[in-house]
Amino acid sequence: MTDASCATTVSKALKINNDLSRYGAFAEIGAGQEVARHFFQAGKASQTIAKTISAYDMIVSDEIYGREANGRYVCEPRLEKMLDHEYKLLIERLSAPRGGSTCFFSFASTVATASVSSNKQSHGWMGVRFQATPGGPANEIILHVRMLDRHRLQQQESLGILGVNLLFCAFYGLADTDSFVPSLVENLKEGQVVIDVIKFNGPAVAHFDNRLMNLELVRRGLAEAIMFSPKNEILNVADAVYGKSLLIQRGTFRPVTSTHIDVIQKGITQMKADVKNMEGKDLEVLPVMELTMHNLTTDGHVNESDFLARVEVLTSLGYHVMISNFRLFYMLKRFIRRYNQNLMALIIGASHLEKLFEESHYKNLEGGLLEGLGKLLEQKTKVYVYPHKTPDLCMTTKSFFPKAHLRHIYAYFVESKQIVDVSGCDETADYLHSSDVIKMIESGDSRWEQFVPQKVVSAIKSQKLFGFK
Repeated sequence: MTDASCATTVSKALKINNDLSRYGAFAEIGAGQEVARHFFQAGKASQTIAKTISAYDMIVSDEIYGREANGRYVCEPRLEKMLDHEYKLLIERLSAPRGGSTCFFSFASTVATASVSSNKQSHGWMGVRFQATPGGPANEIILHVRMLDRHRLQQQESLGILGVNLLFCAFYGLADTDSFVPSLVENLKEGQVVIDVIKFNGPAVAHFDNRLMNLELVRRGLAEAIMFSPKNEILNVADAVYGKSLLIQRGTFRPVTSTHIDVIQKGITQMKADVKNMEGKDLEVLPVMELTMHNLTTDGHVNESDFLARVEVLTSLGYHVMISNFRLFYMLKRFIRRYNQNLMALIIGASHLEKLFEESHYKNLEGGLLEGLGKLLEQKTKVYVYPHKTPDLCMTTKSFFPKAHLRHIYAYFVESKQIVDVSGCDETADYLHSSDVIKMIESGDSRWEQFVPQKVVSAIKSQKLFGFK
């Protein structure tokens, strides 16, 4: 996307400044005018910048953009209001004198930086609303970003670089969807930022699939996890899990089976009872179907149509879907705890207890398995165990026997009610894996329809999914 003459942040800003068709407003709150600063320093900023504003005072900010119902300033609705307000003012004031030859834009960011000594997170929302042609309709690209540098000045610098990249990509990088994400983080060092939400809206960016672009963030390690709502919308994980009790079922869901649905439903029943006992009140239980990138890849590559099909089927059933980079459960737990301190549970089939107590999974930890399970399980984090029932046996927590030297550790977690059965063998049917259904589909065995929800049957048949012919 970028040639040698536009490799640096300053040269990108200068190219935009020299582009007489681009003219816009900058509104930045929380980290100084870090993006606008690059355009001023590059020279000829008067050809690009109609206005800059930094409404730091909360009363002033509320007077300009309106007050948020939740009282927050670093949130997506505030960013949208900033973009909308500044864009409309540009159109109203400047369409008549220069609208015939100008693509107007508004850039906005609302950010909270944090010092080394602070426990707060440095994060924010950033976006651009822009015309692709003079007088054309508005398009929009927005990001949620976390700055990982320890010092405020470093956080501000990375924010400025990212903002210039976003504008440069919006103006000159829409043709190639594959290079958009790497160009977005050009000139940033690995580990400086996390981009965990990206959204595209408008006719000029209609060829960008929001789901695939967010998946690309996870694939490239720029995001640890992304989340989809039951409406198939991209969610900020922090906002989605805030104030809720979280129940997570990990799987391939290729396809989701009736067993998967029974697992999550019994988990919800168990969690509601546990929440009431522990909290003394009812809290919303958020059930989440989680897939890891490992479960989405074949030979190191993601099958995009397969990924989209799985997400669409799961969300159509009313579930939130998370895609993560966490191979081990304690990593997932640590990520969630960044945003949520309420009761959470990971629900697994009893046959997976063996994997949970496999020592080789924790070889990179100094304390090995004991450290890994200690990081995973505590008073408000549990593992729910669903019976693994076959015609020959039914496995629960009581029928799992780890290696001899691990049995006391296992007994401790069971007796502490951190590893808990969620159902008895008499209340469950035989455990059906996704692979069992796939084998039936591939062999033309019509019985597979009995083992998946009706919506899944319809989706598989209509879209020819998972080998259906």
